[in-house]
Amino acid sequence: MKTMTCRQLGGACDKTFQAATFEEMVALSKAHGMEMFQKGDQAHLDAMQTVKAMMSEPVAMRRYFDEKQKLFDALPALY
Repeated sequence: MKTMTCRQLGGACDKTFQAATFEEMVALSKAHGMEMFQKGDQAHLDAMQTVKAMMSEPVAMRRYFDEKQKLFDALPALY
């Protein structure tokens, strides 16, 4: 298991997520993002807007996910 924060994943807070794979980490982050969207949390809405803007540029989006994957891969595993 590895731990990352919302902020490390491109979000707006220091909530932590624990997952064994990067894909699981992304899923946890998305669920948190949806929760914050439903609550109307402005900081998270702003962060989502930044990511949404990148989605229109596939190269930028791929680079963004590659960067987050490398960050995840570099983290020590917690047992």
